[in-house]
Amino acid sequence: MLVLSQETTLPTLLLLGLLSFCCLAELPRFEHAAKPDGSLGFLVVGDWGRKGLYNQSHVALQMGIIGEKLDVDFVISTGDNFYDDGLTGVTDPAFHQSFSDIYIAPSLQKQWYTVLGNHDYRGNVEAQLSPTLTNMDSRWLCLRSFILNAGPEMAEIFFVDTTPFVTKYFTNPEEHVYDWKGILPRKNYIQNLLLEVEWGLRESAAKWKIVVGHHTIKSAGNHGNTDELNMLLLPILEAYDVDFYINGHDHCLEHISSTESRIQFLTSGGGSKAWKNNIKPWNPREMKFYYDGQGFMSVEITQTDVGVKFYDVFGNELHKWTTSKLFSTSM
Repeated sequence: MLVLSQETTLPTLLLLGLLSFCCLAELPRFEHAAKPDGSLGFLVVGDWGRKGLYNQSHVALQMGIIGEKLDVDFVISTGDNFYDDGLTGVTDPAFHQSFSDIYIAPSLQKQWYTVLGNHDYRGNVEAQLSPTLTNMDSRWLCLRSFILNAGPEMAEIFFVDTTPFVTKYFTNPEEHVYDWKGILPRKNYIQNLLLEVEWGLRESAAKWKIVVGHHTIKSAGNHGNTDELNMLLLPILEAYDVDFYINGHDHCLEHISSTESRIQFLTSGGGSKAWKNNIKPWNPREMKFYYDGQGFMSVEITQTDVGVKFYDVFGNELHKWTTSKLFSTSM
């Protein structure tokens, strides 16, 4: 197995990694059918699991209303599913108190595709990955990393486990204890994940390519940019023409349109507790929208068009943006 050292550059890593593609295990794949008219819609919410507190229940209520209006097909969670320290095990009542008992609207009784956040790694990670939770609530689907073929062939959504990329969780965990079972040795885990993502994007024939991770790549919020993702993951996304990177982590709603690539950076981390008046300076040419409050996002996709909308805790539409493969407009 190739070992990733501190001196290994991304191009070198990928070049050497090409030699191991023949034996590389692919990311797990799932399929979700489009509606009869060929369209697809979903909601995105992140940083939510607080047993209904910090307006989580109010956000859930509006998600249900908007979800019914749009007839959404599924929901994406961008991580930090259970605060403050994940789940203690599969019998932890927080699963019901923060998920099953909160997102009760009929329109939200759809599949939830979920990634892990850094707070989830402070608990029992295997609990969130366990089929036991799915048996208790069939909506729940959580893996470290996987691919959703939505449409099919209309959109491929790559869910990436971003927490292990962040060095400070290993070198300076402060008072926190992280569950690194299945991650160590970390360098090998990251190397293999990057190769799996690169291979999946290379082989993708989807009209739209979307990547979902918990941590930010570009953000003017409290946490700001994640340097490790900018160095290791972003070049892969740019090389294979990814359309959207969707994340949580910063407790805000945000849309950054990069001047350096076609990627749109969308933050939906307002599922419960938000950080008021916490925004860093950003290039106004790139910053299309920033809201320092609670809310969520919707995405509607066809073969030729994608529409993104952000909503606040009252269900008000705050920002919308549409694009096609021929042109894009900001509204």
